Amino acid sequence: MPQIAQIAETYSSQIFWLLLTFGFVFFVIGLGMVPKVQGTADARDVKISGDLDAAKAAFARADQAEADYRTRDAESRAAAQAVLAKAKTEAAKDSERKLAAADAEVANLISTAEARIQAASHAAMEQIETVAADAARDMVARISGVDASEDAARNAVKAALAHG
Repeated sequence: MPQIAQIAETYSSQIFWLLLTFGFVFFVIGLGMVPKVQGTADARDVKISGDLDAAKAAFARADQAEADYRTRDAESRAAAQAVLAKAKTEAAKDSERKLAAADAEVANLISTAEARIQAASHAAMEQIETVAADAARDMVARISGVDASEDAARNAVKAALAHG
């Protein structure tokens, strides 16, 4: 085979071009492109690191803002509860005052009504006594034919009403 016989003649030339090609590739890629890729990777790492730090700072600010919000919310709730309690107390006092005034008015109306009822009762009793005395005088006059005095008839009616 003639190709195998030529290896020794072309061997040194192939090694020269192989070394030259690998050297050229090494200098172009290794010294030209690798630093640019490495710089890009380093810039990306710096950017990611900065973004992570910014995210951590934003997260800390968000936690602080939430804590501040919760504090303000708790204070607002406490203030609202205080206002509500004060309003309830004032409403209860106002209600008690109105109820006391209404009770006094009702008590006054009841006492006035009781006085009128008692006066009407006394007037009715007097009328009953008068009517009963007149009826007793008429009965005595019809039954016995004796004309009884008005005072005697009243005293007899009062005695009968007191017993019965």
